[in-house]
Amino acid sequence: MRGRIFQLDSFTTRRFAGNPAAVVLLESFPEESVMQAIAAENNLAETAFLVPVESNYRLRWFTPVTEVPLCGHATLASAAVVMERLELKRTQTIFHSASGPLTVTRTGTTYVMDFPARPCEPVAAPPDLTAALGVVPVEVFANAFNYLTRLDSERSVRALTPDMSLISNLDRAGLIVTAPGDEEYDFVSRYFAPKKGIPEDPVTGAAHCMLTPYWAELMRKTEFRAYQASRRGGEIICRLNGDRVELKGACVFYLEGEMEY
Repeated sequence: MRGRIFQLDSFTTRRFAGNPAAVVLLESFPEESVMQAIAAENNLAETAFLVPVESNYRLRWFTPVTEVPLCGHATLASAAVVMERLELKRTQTIFHSASGPLTVTRTGTTYVMDFPARPCEPVAAPPDLTAALGVVPVEVFANAFNYLTRLDSERSVRALTPDMSLISNLDRAGLIVTAPGDEEYDFVSRYFAPKKGIPEDPVTGAAHCMLTPYWAELMRKTEFRAYQASRRGGEIICRLNGDRVELKGACVFYLEGEMEY
């Protein structure tokens, strides 16, 4: 069996920055074990599998070790594949996914993704969280997907060298660390998910579905310029719209080809 494959760098305007994602275009989804094997072979944070359905597409996302219910940067990459390679006159598409229909609109050289918000609640710090981070968080929040910890400064977020083995023992899939931005950005963040086979994700759209309502409550506004301060780094424009979050970003193509499976 053969399929087209693309690799793009998401949430960036230049190659070798942002978050790389693979997009595999198929006529139908193969067995989950096959998709998982392809994702492991690609060894990127996410591989998106894209299947045409009527006038739109079905979309699934796999890390090297598991399927996930939502992925921002691979959705952004998939939208670019649809609107820059498959249907050049198209300016909007809907992806049918495990998180419901996700609408993505092209606006010039950027894309706006409409995602479900992921609100969170304050919680007591779980055991080993402070040891995992090496710093004491200002506060800790959680939802069904991730822990979110706020630190005192952008410098503290950037300087973290967390213990991945302790993070992998937490009872959530991932850990978001955030702080107010110093100047250029409203807030910065980093995201660690060793349980999902991603020690540190370079730029994480789904994490900003949690970060946006959190900072909206804290800052009393609804639109933000955010930066994920990983080694590769990436910028996201976030807007809270009721129970939805709009994420705006750009991406660039790195490779295109054909795969066998």
